[in-house]
Amino acid sequence: MKIQIMGASSAGSTTLGLALAERLNIPFFDTDNYFWVKTDPPYTTKREPQLRNEMIKADMAKHESWIQAGSVIKWGADWEEMFDVVVFLYIPHELRMQRLIDREIERYGDVIFTDPTRAQQHKEFVDWAAKYDDPTFSGRSLVHHEAWLSRVNAKVLEIRGDTTVEERVQRVLAFLEGL
Repeated sequence: MKIQIMGASSAGSTTLGLALAERLNIPFFDTDNYFWVKTDPPYTTKREPQLRNEMIKADMAKHESWIQAGSVIKWGADWEEMFDVVVFLYIPHELRMQRLIDREIERYGDVIFTDPTRAQQHKEFVDWAAKYDDPTFSGRSLVHHEAWLSRVNAKVLEIRGDTTVEERVQRVLAFLEGL
């Protein structure tokens, strides 16, 4: 079983992916680990797209089943054919943005406010993430995710609203049992 979990930044894709991977005892792949070159501070240097795609595909090819979390909607048309199941997560904007800010503070501490460079990076990231629900935004957005979901060659489960990780796990497991 090849499962993709996607949604806006801080919608809970990684958290759900890790929980499901543990429950199903299959490998987990986070697209951020391939999209970004490992740097300090993290998430500042994008990896070349062809290399990124080759790396993650090579890692996933070693396994019959896996879970991948993150958005691959602009990684190439072949990604529309790679999954058996796609789980789409959507939570209300205000809640998602609060989770995002809380996560940033937990990860990085006060440096995102006190260091001018890091503060600017934080502001740019929050501004980018806040545009997810804007239908005119050309970056990762609800409109683009929904369009990709309409094209993907996989069974799609949408989980919308504020649900716990365990509730999401149970919904996915029930969905998988019904296939």
